[in-house]
Amino acid sequence: MLGKILFRYLSRYKWLLLGVLVFQFASALASLYLPRLNADIIDKGVAKADTGFIWSHGALMLAVSLGQIIASVIATYFAARAAMGAGRDIRADVFSRVSGFSEREVSQFGAGSLITRNTNDVQQVQMLAMMGSTMFVTAPLLAIGGIVMAVQTNLQLSWLIAVSVPVLLIVAGIIIGRMVPLFRSYQGKLDNVNRIMREQLTGVRVVRAFVRERIEEERFRGANTDIMVVGRNVGSLFVLLFPLFMLILNVTIVGVIWFGGIEVDNGNVEVGTLFAFMQYIGQIMMGVIMSSFMAMMIPRAAVSAERVGEVLDAEQTMSRPVDGVVRFPAPGAVAFDDVEFTYPGAESPVLTGISFGAEPGETVAIVGSTGAGKTTLVSLIPRLFDVTGGAVAVGGTDVREADVDALWRSIGLVPQRPFLFSGTVASNLRFGKEDATDEELWAALEIAQAKDFVSEMPKGLDSSITQGGTNVSGGQRQRLAIARAIVHQPEILVFDDSFSALDLTTDARLRQALWRELPHVTKIVVAQRVSTITDADRIVVLEGGTMVAVGTHEQLLETSDTYREIVESQLGVDA
Repeated sequence: MLGKILFRYLSRYKWLLLGVLVFQFASALASLYLPRLNADIIDKGVAKADTGFIWSHGALMLAVSLGQIIASVIATYFAARAAMGAGRDIRADVFSRVSGFSEREVSQFGAGSLITRNTNDVQQVQMLAMMGSTMFVTAPLLAIGGIVMAVQTNLQLSWLIAVSVPVLLIVAGIIIGRMVPLFRSYQGKLDNVNRIMREQLTGVRVVRAFVRERIEEERFRGANTDIMVVGRNVGSLFVLLFPLFMLILNVTIVGVIWFGGIEVDNGNVEVGTLFAFMQYIGQIMMGVIMSSFMAMMIPRAAVSAERVGEVLDAEQTMSRPVDGVVRFPAPGAVAFDDVEFTYPGAESPVLTGISFGAEPGETVAIVGSTGAGKTTLVSLIPRLFDVTGGAVAVGGTDVREADVDALWRSIGLVPQRPFLFSGTVASNLRFGKEDATDEELWAALEIAQAKDFVSEMPKGLDSSITQGGTNVSGGQRQRLAIARAIVHQPEILVFDDSFSALDLTTDARLRQALWRELPHVTKIVVAQRVSTITDADRIVVLEGGTMVAVGTHEQLLETSDTYREIVESQLGVDA
């Protein structure tokens, strides 16, 4: 999966990567040439007191070093551009993929895990892409080229390389092998920390209301400790790696000095040659260390790439038709035909045998006890879920055959828990229609009974809204969500218990304004309060996931015991 993702995204930056290869190749060759120049200066210049030779070769050595620096800087710049661009593309594709997920896929992965996959996991792949592209040429050239140059420089001392390099590789293999399972465990525990943190931030009011601060702190501390332990183990191995590398390197250099000194004393090796051999040993070790560092990064990046690939390759239960219907033959019409729906992993369906319709401009209400399946039912209209049996039609077209964008443009959804985005009142209202004028926004606010409190805000439409709308009350948030749906100018408005936070007076005024100002719009209303839907054209009564009755308020009072019980239970409230 790692190779697949790297090839897929880095191939878009092949010219930058080609530049990286060329300049890294030049930098590595310069590194291999410098020890030879150094040896010549010592043996032919310093030993013979040839000042001219020292100056000329010193200048050449300085020029080569300068060229090496420039080549390395350019290669690193190109590598950074390619890696950052690839990271941006991966994040964009993951975000686009997640945006197309149904509620089923989001629940399968979990919101916290999806966030981690699109941030930390992509970052690991991005880091490998950058480090790998810069070391891809340098590491093997330094290691292999250093061995060749060292053997050419002095064959008698080359046995030290044959001993030190395998030892170095064995040590690196043992440590890196122990790191792989830790990396996999670390990413899973990071998911857990993000999930708990997200739950506590989202449910902070519930936590405080039930005085569970200490319990939640202990819960987070446990998850935090788990990731700390794994991170500490990884860090311990990582810290152990480089001291062992340096120990092997220094022992090898000591061996070179020891045995090389004997050869110099016997007149078999010149001092400059010995220094060059030591530098080649250092370059060989550096190449092996860089390769080991890459080998250490690859397992973690592979785990992250696998997690990112799971999102990119996830099978979407809500498939988008290639040539979906864009123009609906009956705009505003909604029809349920023997609908059945079962949540993944559930033993029994949540909805069974649901059949009813709503004509353009009609108001259809859905009532029932808690757990009857009301929210699930209306979630099938904008295709947040796909039915597992039967069919749901919008505008005379099965939602599974409709173009998704066209379907969503025709529907305005006000969810049970209204959510506002960080920004301003205006930016939230324009969420469904970016070119809406201020006049359209005020008109929608007036229908939603939100004009008064918005006009009293310091900056009116430009007043700030925090993420989730936490700086406004529940009733204000609900009315702004309703106004947002109205600005969208849909053919169908779906209210999922969207009036529950409103007082009876505001509720009545809002419904009257909706019916009066938007008579052509089909309204599907999920309601807990009977007073909200007494004037509906049709009321659907759900019980245990099945439709037990349908009719007007007066008809149901006479024919449906379930509906009559609901009305009687609320008489004290709605009378």
